[in-house]
Amino acid sequence: MIVIVLALVGAGIGAMTARKRAGNGKDVAQYAAGYAIAFAIVGMILTVLVDRMLVG
Repeated sequence: MIVIVLALVGAGIGAMTARKRAGNGKDVAQYAAGYAIAFAIVGMILTVLVDRMLVG
């Protein structure tokens, strides 16, 4: 769940960043994908840490 939420947040932030820098549609898509991947990786790490704390 954390991964999905952070991926969506990352995509939104990436899209806003590209629009602020006056990018075209392809730029917006690329920034959104890049930020979504980066935020999803962070979310995956957080999910593992939270799971280890609760189970451990």
